[in-house]
Parts: sequence; C-alpha cells; structure tokens
Amino acid sequence: MTQTRLIAALVMAPVAIAAILLLPTPWMIAAAAVVFLAGLWEWFDLAEIEDTLSRTVLLVVHMALMVAIVWASRGGGAGDPAQPPSMVLFKIASLVGVIWWLLALLWLQRFNFASDHRTYARMFKLAAAALSVIPAWCALTWIHADGPNGHWWLLTALAVVWAADSGAYFAGRKFGMLKLAPRVSPNKTVEGLIGGAVAGVAVGVGLSLLAGASAAQLPWVALVSLVAVLFSVVGDLFESLLKRHAGVKDSGHLIPGHGGVLDRIDGVLAALPVFALGKAIFGF
Repeated sequence: MTQTRLIAALVMAPVAIAAILLLPTPWMIAAAAVVFLAGLWEWFDLAEIEDTLSRTVLLVVHMALMVAIVWASRGGGAGDPAQPPSMVLFKIASLVGVIWWLLALLWLQRFNFASDHRTYARMFKLAAAALSVIPAWCALTWIHADGPNGHWWLLTALAVVWAADSGAYFAGRKFGMLKLAPRVSPNKTVEGLIGGAVAGVAVGVGLSLLAGASAAQLPWVALVSLVAVLFSVVGDLFESLLKRHAGVKDSGHLIPGHGGVLDRIDGVLAALPVFALGKAIFGF
C-alpha cells in the first residue's frame, strides 16, 4: 500500500504544483473548483444522498454559488475597467470557514450526533459540506490572487498540509502508541500528530522564503503553519467521523492507494481558510 501511495503521489504532485505555479488565477480557481466539487460529490455519498438526480442538483447549486461569488466580485466597477476584482466576499467566506471548523470540534466530541439515517442528519451533513468546501475554495482564491507571489503562497499553504499528512503517516507508523481519537480514527496517534506538525511547519517556513517572506516574518509563518496543521487534523478527523457514520473505509476509489478525492482534500478544506486569515493578520 505504501508503494502504491508513493506512486500516486509522484504522479499527482507535479501536476498540482505546475497548476498552482503556472496557471493564472481564473484558470487555477476553475481547476480547483473541479477538484473540490469532485470531493463534494463524494461527501454527498457519505451524507447518504443516494439519488443521482438529487446529488446532481446539489452539486449544481454549489457550483452556481461559486460562480455567483466570482461574478459579484468581478472588477471593472466604478467606471474603471482596470479595477481588480474585490476579495471581500472571499475573505468573509474564509472567516466563516474558520468559525465552522472551530464548531466542528464540538461535533467531533459528540460521536453520535447526526449518526443515524434520518433526514435531519443528512441536512446537518449537507450544511457541513457547504461550510467546508465553499470557504476553502474562497480561501484558495484569495491566497492565489493576493499579489505577485500569491501562487507561491498557495503552494506553501497546500504543501504544509501535504507535508503534515506525510509526516504524520510515517511518524505514526514508526513511533505511534498513544491514540489521538480512537473512536473516530483508530490509526491516528499523538506521535503522528507531532511528526506531522514538525514536518508541516518546516515545509511552511522553507517555502515561505520562496514566496518572499522576510526573516522577521518567519516566526509568524511558523505559527500560522502550525495552526493550519492542527486545523487540517480536524478536517481529517471530521471526514473520518462521516465515514464511520456511513460505515465505509474510504470516500471513494478514484486515487490508487489514497481512496477518494475527499480523502485527499479533507485536511486542505480546513487548513486553507485559517492559512489565508493568518496570512492577512500577520501581513506576509
């Protein structure tokens, strides 16, 4: 399984990095929307929306919301065609995302909440889907569009999560003893969390230098990277909770060795809003 995961990562990583660094923001956010909506489709399955028509309608609604945010934020206002797009809606959505993931911590402490198969449970999980995917996509847009080095900052934000995921996987396999959340995700350990945090912060600080961070900003980059890693763990655990409720191991089977798309972006969904907000607060 480790070899399969490695091969899949070696295929996906260059494509993702090239898209982040080379695509202009409109094309980058369109590509990201495709990935996020694919993960959303799998989320509908975990929420037990089995009817294809219903899932399609829900997907179109979320896509329309993305389009509406872009349309409402378009430049050229006030009679000036050269005016850049406004980031206000993207910033507000990112803040909403951070608040949602803090609330998700409460949900994680109540394993049985919305665990049955009734309509109200599906509604809560669908609301969680919207509060996870839309703000994360808005945060991604905000980061990538923020200045000439936005593409490097987006790569930094994503690489923090990727490094944390890999660091947690290998540290957990090597040193893992203390269970982090045994009922939600039996394989996650405190040692894995520590290893992931160290890896994520190290990569965040290293790549931030390529993004233009000054020496004085590095401690703040490290702090934001650490918080982003912790939020990514919340995102990962929340998806594990959904899978426990649904009685499945993976959200899908699209990616060999990695499960579904949602399995790969669960941590990203939670980390991006907090990284975008932290970047704005500390001015790097």
